Amino acid sequence: MLVRPTRRDLLKVIGAGGALLLAGAYSPLAFAGVRLGPRQRFSFELLREQARQRAAVPYVAPRIPDVDLLYGIDFDSIQKIRFKADQTLLGKPAGRFGVQLFHPHRFASKPVQIYLVEKDQARELPFSTDLFDYDTPGLAGKLADHSGFAGFRVMDPAPAKTDWLAFQGASYFRSAGVHGQYGLSARGIAIDTATPRPEEFPDFVAFYLDQSADEGIIVYALLDGPSLAGVYRFTCSRSRPVLTDVHAELFVRQDIGRMGIAPLTSMFWYGENNRRRSADWRPEIHDSDGLALWTGAGERLWRVIENPPVVKTSSFVDFNPRGFGLSQRDRNFENYQDDGAFYDRRPSVWVQPLGDWGEGAVQLVEIPTDDEIHDNLVAYWTPKESVRAGSAWTFDYRLHWGDDEPFVPDLGRVRNTWKGRHGIAGLSAVHAAQLAAGVKFVIDFSGGALAQLEQRYDLTPVITTSRGRVDQMHVLKVVGTDRWRASFDLYVEGTDPVELRCYVRLGEQTLTETWLYQYIAAPA
Repeated sequence: MLVRPTRRDLLKVIGAGGALLLAGAYSPLAFAGVRLGPRQRFSFELLREQARQRAAVPYVAPRIPDVDLLYGIDFDSIQKIRFKADQTLLGKPAGRFGVQLFHPHRFASKPVQIYLVEKDQARELPFSTDLFDYDTPGLAGKLADHSGFAGFRVMDPAPAKTDWLAFQGASYFRSAGVHGQYGLSARGIAIDTATPRPEEFPDFVAFYLDQSADEGIIVYALLDGPSLAGVYRFTCSRSRPVLTDVHAELFVRQDIGRMGIAPLTSMFWYGENNRRRSADWRPEIHDSDGLALWTGAGERLWRVIENPPVVKTSSFVDFNPRGFGLSQRDRNFENYQDDGAFYDRRPSVWVQPLGDWGEGAVQLVEIPTDDEIHDNLVAYWTPKESVRAGSAWTFDYRLHWGDDEPFVPDLGRVRNTWKGRHGIAGLSAVHAAQLAAGVKFVIDFSGGALAQLEQRYDLTPVITTSRGRVDQMHVLKVVGTDRWRASFDLYVEGTDPVELRCYVRLGEQTLTETWLYQYIAAPA
């Protein structure tokens, strides 16, 4: 939602205020481990003004102290630096969610300031090596004058030692969801993703942590980057699913070609639809297996994720979308066989716009990968209106971190997608020369009105293709299950992408969401 700048004069951020602590009262600012900075007046309005003022002047990249030393803190070294549990912040009184801090390292080297908030006051927690245990001799002494942390994580109440929310690296944050298993991440903003211009990664440069939320924590964040500055309020609830209400106000420094709102970042190497891309013994490896969309017009869509040969960007034009998300619908351990990464427990994330977002598009970026260590998926909303220097934008949305998308429709939903040799099973080899230009798709649906149906033969698959032709279209119930299977053969020449759609209906009644797939034939 575009907010036009006003003519009101810029307010000056007010400095330190008066006394706050009451004698004998607990306060999250009463932190004994390290001397806190001076008290400052704090409010969202003051933080917003800081962001506005930053955007009014040229961007200055943060200085990274000890950059050579931090580069030596690689993945193995990070594991040997531990935040001291007895220094946990905000964990009192009993039952509160504590906070532990991340040490800077090679992959998160830019300093982040951490402030503790109570009512209208905030105090900075300076970086101190006294907060960490180091297994590497001499490292603490070399970092004694470092200027910031790498981020923080929010812990479950003691005596639990688990965390459920983390902010670390550029504008990334994520939740472990209901199963305590981290997976995909959210980001504050995406700038020029998958465009000819280099992608920009603005940073959260300061966090203000507020314990006043009853079931979680409120995080205020200041964001800065070459193209914009911004201020965020995250109201994070330890519910089932975990909820994060996001209020973002953005001030644009320079024209932006593509601004991605509520971006999600995930990983898809291979699934049942493209196992031939695998070099691994495990049947499937992915954090997300599809993009779910609920359009402003009410249509429910399921776009199957692929691992394409080249970078692909798909746009789903919409007006005031009701929601979208990257989902991990497959919850069957047998389909992953991974007892370390537990891909079957990875959370799905649904973006629920709060208020009108106007015209724009949900975009899905798929990047080739040959390993599970790379995040190769991005999904976000991009407004139709151009993002010009001097403009201001406000967005509100809620993130649902759970097993499934919320607001499940009374429709059959996609459960599996397979593709393989077309024609009639057992006969294709005989007619290979005649059938060389085709591929078979098989889609399983379940739920909604389908659950009430016994086997019958008058359900119709409605299939459209952007090019080529389809044949052998069928819908049958899978014997002994609650699933209905649609199948068809696609005949197409060349390697240009083919956009496919399929849903099932009975007469004029739509029974399922719409399955979407972008098929790219392998070169001959």
